[in-house]
Amino acid sequence: MTKNDTAPDYSKTLFLPQTEFPMRAGLPQAEPRWIERWDGMDLYKKLREAGKGRPKYVLHDGPPYANGNLHIGHALNKVLKDVITRSFQMRGYDANYVPGWDCHGLPIEWKIEEQYRAKGRDKDEVPVNEFRQECRDFAAHWVGEQSREFRRLGVEGDFKDPYLTMAFEAESVIAGELLKFAMSGQLYRGSKPIMWSVVEKTALAEAEVEYHDHESDTVWVKFHLKAVPQGYPAAFHGDAEGGASVSVSQAAPLDGAFVVIWTTTPWTLPGNRAIAFSDRVSYGLYEVSAPEDADHPRWAKQGERYVLADALASDVFAKARVPEDGFRRLADIAPGDLAGLVCEHPLAGLAGGYGFSVPLLEGEHVTDEAGTGFVHTAPSHGREDFDVWMASRRGLEARGIDAAIPFTVDDDGFYTKDAPGFGPDAEGGPARVIDDKGKKGDANKRVIDALVARGMLLARGRLKHSYPHSWRSKKPVIFRNTPQWFVHMDKDLGGYGLDAAAQADDTLRARALRAIDETRFVPASGQNRLRGMIADRPDWVLSRQRAWGVPICVFVDEDGEVLKDEAVNARITEAFAKEGADAWFADGAKERFLGNEHDGTKWAMVRDILDVWFDSGSTHAFCLEKRPDLKWPADLYLEGSDQHRGWFHSSLLEACGTRGRAPYDAVLTHGFVMDEDGRKMSKSLGNVVTPQEVIQQSGADILRLWVVSSDYSEDLRLGKTILQTNVDAYRKLRNTIRWMLGTLAHDTGEDVPLAEMPELERLMLHRLAEIGEVVEKGYDNFDFKRIARTLIDFMVVELSAFYFDVRKDALYCDAPSSTRRKAALQVVRLIFDRLVKWLAPLLPFTTEEAWLSLNPDAVSVHLEQFPKTPQGWREPELAARWQKIRRVRRVVMGALEEKRRAKEIGSSLESAPVVYIDDAALRALVESVDFAEIAITSGFTLGQGEAPGEAFRLPDAPGIAVVHQPALGRKCARSWKVTEDVGADPDYPDVTLRDAGALRELGYAPA
Repeated sequence: MTKNDTAPDYSKTLFLPQTEFPMRAGLPQAEPRWIERWDGMDLYKKLREAGKGRPKYVLHDGPPYANGNLHIGHALNKVLKDVITRSFQMRGYDANYVPGWDCHGLPIEWKIEEQYRAKGRDKDEVPVNEFRQECRDFAAHWVGEQSREFRRLGVEGDFKDPYLTMAFEAESVIAGELLKFAMSGQLYRGSKPIMWSVVEKTALAEAEVEYHDHESDTVWVKFHLKAVPQGYPAAFHGDAEGGASVSVSQAAPLDGAFVVIWTTTPWTLPGNRAIAFSDRVSYGLYEVSAPEDADHPRWAKQGERYVLADALASDVFAKARVPEDGFRRLADIAPGDLAGLVCEHPLAGLAGGYGFSVPLLEGEHVTDEAGTGFVHTAPSHGREDFDVWMASRRGLEARGIDAAIPFTVDDDGFYTKDAPGFGPDAEGGPARVIDDKGKKGDANKRVIDALVARGMLLARGRLKHSYPHSWRSKKPVIFRNTPQWFVHMDKDLGGYGLDAAAQADDTLRARALRAIDETRFVPASGQNRLRGMIADRPDWVLSRQRAWGVPICVFVDEDGEVLKDEAVNARITEAFAKEGADAWFADGAKERFLGNEHDGTKWAMVRDILDVWFDSGSTHAFCLEKRPDLKWPADLYLEGSDQHRGWFHSSLLEACGTRGRAPYDAVLTHGFVMDEDGRKMSKSLGNVVTPQEVIQQSGADILRLWVVSSDYSEDLRLGKTILQTNVDAYRKLRNTIRWMLGTLAHDTGEDVPLAEMPELERLMLHRLAEIGEVVEKGYDNFDFKRIARTLIDFMVVELSAFYFDVRKDALYCDAPSSTRRKAALQVVRLIFDRLVKWLAPLLPFTTEEAWLSLNPDAVSVHLEQFPKTPQGWREPELAARWQKIRRVRRVVMGALEEKRRAKEIGSSLESAPVVYIDDAALRALVESVDFAEIAITSGFTLGQGEAPGEAFRLPDAPGIAVVHQPALGRKCARSWKVTEDVGADPDYPDVTLRDAGALRELGYAPA
């Protein structure tokens, strides 16, 4: 170099950062170019090649519905999955991610029907396979759209060959899985009350139902006790007098009394067949003593006697408009004395019906928390009602009571002939519970009017409460008894599907419960939640009355027996594999599948469709088991917490029923995304945040940073303020990466042995070792929030604000031969290598850009592996020393900042502070290092004696005080330090001796 005649330009002699890595990320524009590059080089294929021979780690994708653009919940879900698969791939596994889609079922069929209705078309007038093709085309379109949207999030996977439930091979395997249940005797046709959507005309699973507020009619209904049977205490008969509370065995006159029930579904009363009571409830016999009041008419007549729960009696009388002093308690009624009693139906005689006896049955679901202490039991319309009725069936039949369950409501919500007085023969036609638009019909009104006419109504009202609605139509559903196909939960399987001998309790329920106990749950609370659902669930309803999906491809005789013939099954699955499930609906299908071995007049084809949850529950069979790049069982299933009753649930039952264990080793759940105020996002509130908007405005890496910085185990919040917080954090992170890239532009790759490194560099290597352990454990535990927080804090607090700040002088100004400078470059290189790799699963776009900026000949950071930590890096004693040194530094920095705010100094290099330290050991420790370098000052002095009163102190650092003193000497024209050795080298009169040596080594000509 030659020196100019004018003042020398020393900036050209400094090793200042040089990089083309832009400060402004421009993620919305840059990210699509990275996706294009990855697709062009087939990064997915390269990842698979790199993973050959490694142990497999399989996160099995839960299939979203292919029926619309992605919402923010999809983004949360897929980013979490992508982070996991990328992290395992970079930690020595072959972590293949195969995306999948649920293509069957009501969500897609409903969309096609909406299109039909808009055009005035009737679905039933279209050939079924033509309609199914429209559903297939619709699903295929949205698979393509969602694939592009998932890719835009930075999700890497086999998008060229995803799994689809509508693929012919998948439909064949799904059918085969169903046939396994049929062959093992687990599949049966029965009738039970199930949730039914009148609007959609199909049965619904629990996972297809959500709860909303709904206003219901409520009624208190009187059931007249029939004559007390012989064999009961004599005191049950007769006319006891007096108001004393006595036991039933002494004087309780039950003849002529009423049992009172309360219900929010008056329309179910035609289906009433019993009344349930509890042995845990205290009952009494009450009499209305208040006379009639013409000004305040009521249905509770003077002299009427009611059996009620004591805890609820006052409330019942209040609802019946009986004054507080208008009733009296006559006697105790022991629950045991209620068993065996029967009532008349409150609609007895209507249209010649309801003449049967209504027995009182004990039910564990009965409480005295609300109502009357008795529960109206309609086995056609409630699960608990059904269970109580079926549990008592033998005893009822022995008493001569018909135990048949009526079908009182049809598919369209109309009463049938099993509801005399309200069905097809009723005046004005059948009453309707709910119409095809989901609005309340006239059933409640007509039933209530009939009760009033018969004097059987005690009170009525309205109640707003949580009620099940279809999550698609958003309309109320009803419970109704219908013929459906079920899988037994409690039938002994005799070891079916097991490699080893069956355990003593080998029911589907027992298998599933054992599998849950053997599964890892994240968070752990998910285990109890799923366990509770399996322990209490009824038999599994598989059938849906729809058109689009895999059919329940079995043949059944008039007695409901399923044809079990492996040859027939093989013909079915082979046809499905070649032609898809449409083969079941094709002309001549019955003859084709039955062949010549079976009489077609004896066997009927089942036309119902499989519940879509059976499809998704079978994905392990046609994806994990069939693909050589995957394995069974999966290491992990990951979905929202609602999937405890959805995909986790159905997958568990399907696999346990056919293979005896869960198809997963671990289950991870995340919460839902709310707005910034914790409210559910909705279009009406205008608080919806879409992933498309975030990506367009800020970029996918910002969205991903929000995901990994949040506690996904709970409900997450998102809005403008939260997004801006993540934008700010990203900017700091990016600037740190940018500075490292600029500094490493001068890196020659020369290494300094660990033993020769300055303490500060060794300290940073120790911290890298500690952080590496946090990162590894974080990825193992799926604790991405801890990883993100640790890395961001390290980059901002320990690197930018400490290590880089301290080392800038050495890195910019030291001579090329400086050990300190070479060691610092080496450490920055190691920090960059680890940080970018650790961040790669979280921020794939930014880290790819950074990695290739430093390594332009590299293929991709995502093909790299997390580096191992050398054992010698850990120096806990050194870290403890520097923790104390940094405490002193913090006080000095606070003192200098105070002077800077007061404009007494412009730069810390203008100061040479005096530091007072009470603790002798700490004083010696500070004296052992170049503290001026650490504090970024031009000088430093340890004060003697007690610190002056005006000295700067921090409350949380007692015993340390700082007094600012101006640095003595001249300002170096190159490094800007103020020292007394500036000009000591006559060849370079305006710089320090250190800078003069560097200039000489660089060949900068002296004056």
